[in-house]
Amino acid sequence: MSGGVDSSVAAALLVRAGYEVVGCFMRLGSPGEALDELIPIEDGRDACATGGVKIGHQGCCSVGDAADARAVAAELGIPLYVVNFKREFGRIMDYFAAEYAAGRTPNPCVRCNDWLKFGKLHEYAEQIGAGLVASGHYARVGDARHQAPGIGHLSEEHTPGGGSVSLPRTSSDRSSATRFELRRGRDVAKDQSYVLFGVPRDRLGHMLLPIGEFETKAEVRSLADEFGLPVFDKPDSQEICFVPDQDYAGFLERRDPELSKPGRIVDTAGQELGTHTGHHRFTIGQRRGVGVALGYPIYVTHKDPATNTVTVGTEDDLMATGCIAGELNWLSDYLPTEWTPCLARHRYNGEAVPGAFRAHADIEVPAFLNHSGRSGGLEVRFDAPERAVTAGQAIVVYSAADPDLVLGGGWIVATTPRTP
Repeated sequence: MSGGVDSSVAAALLVRAGYEVVGCFMRLGSPGEALDELIPIEDGRDACATGGVKIGHQGCCSVGDAADARAVAAELGIPLYVVNFKREFGRIMDYFAAEYAAGRTPNPCVRCNDWLKFGKLHEYAEQIGAGLVASGHYARVGDARHQAPGIGHLSEEHTPGGGSVSLPRTSSDRSSATRFELRRGRDVAKDQSYVLFGVPRDRLGHMLLPIGEFETKAEVRSLADEFGLPVFDKPDSQEICFVPDQDYAGFLERRDPELSKPGRIVDTAGQELGTHTGHHRFTIGQRRGVGVALGYPIYVTHKDPATNTVTVGTEDDLMATGCIAGELNWLSDYLPTEWTPCLARHRYNGEAVPGAFRAHADIEVPAFLNHSGRSGGLEVRFDAPERAVTAGQAIVVYSAADPDLVLGGGWIVATTPRTP
């Protein structure tokens, strides 16, 4: 329970369905914490002002979020445990810094899901005897027969607005299914299957995603209001929790001052156009704040950390026909070695576009950039060139025949630029 409306409604639906629910708030050493304990939000603001840790109040897992989670748990009459993942969360920040230093663009939210929410939290659930872990993600988990367990049409027996629930009672209730699969949420605009692609396959049978069947966020907020939850109108988190002011460069430079050094800005032919104060201050596809004016739109197309060089070009120079990904996490029974039609998604807020994929065995990911320890890889090609396909981001593959079905994915290590 992050203290947001989605996880709060997920908990409420499970309580009303008759589950024995235990709320868990992950303490990550982020917004508003001071000393070594969680403190009320009013004091948290004061503590931040006097030198305590301050990461912002819109990132998840802040002191204010902890207070909200406690209020929701009290309203639902369930216990709330605060689990200390501060040490484990340090791994997320280390990953973030290492990727930027290597000239790549990280996605810490995906790694957090893999390592913490559906990693360490599952281990904690086992310790307290919980067979299932639920979250407020907009995605679905179902068995191979596509009978995705979720919240169906609501009836007055369970919730204020209704609520018959087709979720399994315990993890053992799922043992008869041959396998489980990850599917997109009904609300396409809010779908979070992309950020869940890295969940280990053997964990799918122990996951519950109660709000994945809802078609709009408005329905979820309406339920929160009907349940009497105090977070029904709470805004969604918009920030990475450890960089709430969105000053990525400042965060990185505090960890590694060597990043802040002058370098060249060049065009695609290698001609110098200007200078910059560190390649980590740029992302692929960036247009504003480049520091160079040529009289027409230019974009960051490449970064070379070895020479601290940033390359700019036109939008055409951003286009790629495909990519290669390592650290493979495959959720399907079959991984083809021949080109197979698919839908592919290379950024969280992007669409899954038509293409094809095949297994790629010869992926060499340097040890310091293989953050999961997984082997294997994918080669993906797009039916039409895609803009700003970026090393360090995830590429997620969906079934061409069943677009809701997540087949698996990996982390982009190289792109195939469009040739003139």
